[in-house]
Amino acid sequence: MRKLVYYVALTIDGYIAGPGGEVDFYPVADDMMAWMNERYPETVPTHVRKMVGMPVDTPNVSFDTMVMGRGTYDPALEHGITNPYGHMRQYVVSTTLGEIADPAVELVTGDPVELVRELKAEESDKDVWLAGGGKLAGSLFAEVDELVIKSYPVVGGAGLPAFAGGFTPTAFTPTARQEFSNGAQVTWFSRA
Repeated sequence: MRKLVYYVALTIDGYIAGPGGEVDFYPVADDMMAWMNERYPETVPTHVRKMVGMPVDTPNVSFDTMVMGRGTYDPALEHGITNPYGHMRQYVVSTTLGEIADPAVELVTGDPVELVRELKAEESDKDVWLAGGGKLAGSLFAEVDELVIKSYPVVGGAGLPAFAGGFTPTAFTPTARQEFSNGAQVTWFSRA
């Protein structure tokens, strides 16, 4: 059975974005970008690949399916991009979006837990990427098998939390860590 993996950037104080969805405050470093493009190429949007020197047809390494909330999907839509990750299956969980004009992206208005359980039960050598946001991650928390946290040396002070929802302390075990020149770290955690 494949895993649901929450691969996400975080501030030191646990925010994935600013109060208005801002993410431009994360410090960028060439070594970290090169590593992410090689280790998780499928997380680079299709329309961005050429800009970062990545062939559009770069094969997926870890994920072949992604689940995201409306707030994660909206930035692409604002630029007229209806299929931001054309190199994998995409599901947008939203009760307010209404419709998605692109047949390559599936709108999910029902229970995201049911969707994720179905995706996890599929035969595949690739996992399912939970791309965000915090509200969706909170509703799917019980289904998250692994966390891949890109932790940046920035305090947000306010913003969108990594997991919105109730108080549910849950142990995860760190399994690996990678550090970069900008002070950021990527840490892998498995559900204990």
